[in-house]
Amino acid sequence: MGFNRQLLETILESRGKYTYLPSSLHIFESVPSTNQTLWDLLKQGADKKSVVIATQQTSGRGQWGRQWISPTGGLYLSVGIVPKLEAKDSYQLTLASAWGIAALLRQCGVSVGIKWPNDLVLHSRKLGGILTETKVHNGQIMQAVIGVGINWANPVPDTGINLESWQATQPTQAISCLEMLTTTVLLGIESGIECLCQEGVNVLLSRYLDLLTNIGEQVYINNLLGTVVGVTSQGKLHVSFEANDPNHIKTPEIYVEPGTISLGYCKSSVLI
Repeated sequence: MGFNRQLLETILESRGKYTYLPSSLHIFESVPSTNQTLWDLLKQGADKKSVVIATQQTSGRGQWGRQWISPTGGLYLSVGIVPKLEAKDSYQLTLASAWGIAALLRQCGVSVGIKWPNDLVLHSRKLGGILTETKVHNGQIMQAVIGVGINWANPVPDTGINLESWQATQPTQAISCLEMLTTTVLLGIESGIECLCQEGVNVLLSRYLDLLTNIGEQVYINNLLGTVVGVTSQGKLHVSFEANDPNHIKTPEIYVEPGTISLGYCKSSVLI
């Protein structure tokens, strides 16, 4: 499946100017990893707001070193960002990107939600995911790369869903091609970063929580049954527990780091 660069550039130009991205496009049929390819290009002097796009990754990577299966037909892209953020707030870039992409897809009639911490879901199945990587100096983020994978026309496992097949069952198809999907994702990242930088993390977090599918989900942590009630600005999962004492004097709660537990794709309890 080829990628039409001219069509993508035409669609992007029709949408107006960007504050945060992109400055230059690097399009490949296949790469080992779009994130790694972008880091390599940055080392070679590429603009810090460059974008790498591929329709296949041979060694794609997800969160926490996991492999990201990336067959031909999907959208795999990485975006360079130079945010004014402290290293401890790096996860806000993931929150911003997830919300922005989901919100833009919803405007196109695709009822996407967010599964903590970094997945895009459609009808309770995985549509895509986000991987944010950063270079830090003196506690400040000097460069960030935001990687996004979206299932378009590629084969998916039982827990996944691809957008082209889903749209075929709908009365209208607002996203007509891979280039239109790419534009929507790039605009979504732009929208999310703009919200974070201009309106602040509290506004962004409120919007992120509005689309979070895990609110109210029950999880087991250290043999205690808790309920997901939110996410912090550092990306931690906020879990509340029923008080053990009969007077219910205090309701204990904890904040779970990303990568500590996996919520999965069913409403079942999770062990830490």
